Amino acid sequence: MGTTVSREQLGRSRVLVVGDAMLDRYWFGAVERISPEAPVPVVSVNREEERLGGAANVALNVKTLGAQPTLLTVVGNDEPARKLRQLLERQGVATRLGEDPQLYTIVKLRVIGRSQQLIRIDFENKPDHEVLAGMLNDYAELLPQHDAVLFSDYGKGGLTHIPRMIELAVAARKPVLIDPKGSDYSRYAGATVVTPNRAELAQVIGGWASEAQLNERAQALRRQYGFSGLLLTRSEEGMSLFDDAGHAQVPAQAREVFDVTGAGDTVIATLAAMLACGISLRDALPIANRAGGIVVGKFGTAGVTYEELFE
Repeated sequence: MGTTVSREQLGRSRVLVVGDAMLDRYWFGAVERISPEAPVPVVSVNREEERLGGAANVALNVKTLGAQPTLLTVVGNDEPARKLRQLLERQGVATRLGEDPQLYTIVKLRVIGRSQQLIRIDFENKPDHEVLAGMLNDYAELLPQHDAVLFSDYGKGGLTHIPRMIELAVAARKPVLIDPKGSDYSRYAGATVVTPNRAELAQVIGGWASEAQLNERAQALRRQYGFSGLLLTRSEEGMSLFDDAGHAQVPAQAREVFDVTGAGDTVIATLAAMLACGISLRDALPIANRAGGIVVGKFGTAGVTYEELFE
């Protein structure tokens, strides 16, 4: 079983989640014919569902586990933002939401027919100005009340100020976790741990022909930017942690992979909650891996509870 934390310990730990929040919309329907206008299925929608997405889903995952998240993000002044606020309130996630009238709140609409995703439609805009600039003061104010900081970077422009935010967290001796995007990891310098998947890491270090080559390049990247750890999530190959002690690997635990949507959110949320409890990266690794194994057995963006994880 390895390291375990008590429910009380987890309930006291606080995680500050910073990043791009999104609204995940699902339209479910029946597909009975092909359209006469084009060779596409006609979906007769009979049910709609809305869920928290992006950084909001990461915060929800922290909450579901039994820890206390605060979500710091900027949304638009629109209908999806109102829906996001409602959902966050309903789930009991504490928020500090900035509002920017020029911003479209990001919506990912998935149309599901016959239990499979037929199309995903994204609604978003790239603002022509810095959206989180006004939130730096909020961040500095919230930081001392939290035990760990998690940056959920979806590359949507919300985290332009991340180097300064990391600097403040490091100065306050808070563990910093990053779900990265893009190929420039210099912006994450000084973070405790970054958690790329295979495709994301390959963007930065190139492909690898062998485990030895992966190890060498991952460690070089980690040392270059001063990360304590680099956690590579490898779906069916489990996870690899590269740190000062070398390389630790844990095998995948999924019994049946139903849906990988949001699995990365669950993994980093679990990792953040564990580090917030004072657990080391090495000890948190198998716990986060177990959480990832549980969540891929569920449909859509879902979370993992304390009972599922530790009992």
